[in-house]
Amino acid sequence: MDFESARRNMVEGQIRPNRVTDSLLLSALAEVPREAFVPEALKSIAYVDDDLAVGGGRHLMKPVVLARLIQEARVKPTDVVLQIGCGAGYAAAVLARMASTVVALESDAGLAKRAADTLSGLGIDTVAIVEGPLEKGYPEQSPYDVIFFSGAIGEISPAIADQLVEGGRLVAVVDGPGGGTGKGVLATRLVGGLLGSREVFDANVAPLPGFARAPAFAF
Repeated sequence: MDFESARRNMVEGQIRPNRVTDSLLLSALAEVPREAFVPEALKSIAYVDDDLAVGGGRHLMKPVVLARLIQEARVKPTDVVLQIGCGAGYAAAVLARMASTVVALESDAGLAKRAADTLSGLGIDTVAIVEGPLEKGYPEQSPYDVIFFSGAIGEISPAIADQLVEGGRLVAVVDGPGGGTGKGVLATRLVGGLLGSREVFDANVAPLPGFARAPAFAF
């Protein structure tokens, strides 16, 4: 299969028409071989606009949602990024083309090793893969300029939001209440530690384990 053409078609046919204009991001998506991060049986469909299962209940996020979230994060070449849910490593590879350093947190040891091997094979050496529970983030290397969630979550945890530098950006797909339409959300850490957030687009992607919405009290 001509993966280079498939990658170009993804960028020109899926990404650009969906209001993604960040040149650094478009270059990263055009360079990173998505097929390298999926199981052999899925390589032929690596560039479809859908979530792709990579094992362990994890998925590569559909390309358009990934691109729009990263664009909202306004990643700069000097940024340090925390990616929560490294999975197979694709999003970390894209972010590594844009940022100074990516700390990629993964709770599944097998996926973490696979991601490390793939990234190493591609010569990507600015991603530090760390293992630990996703829901705690990785405060050891905080604060971060950007925090990126690689899957849908029920709500933004204050403990993770606190790992942002002042002015830092957090992006995630937050599931709608009761299974409703999810929203791509941009949250920014303001002066005094407050968190301002806004919904930026509709999106539904596979969930990230450990981030279910807390049950509401019924009266």
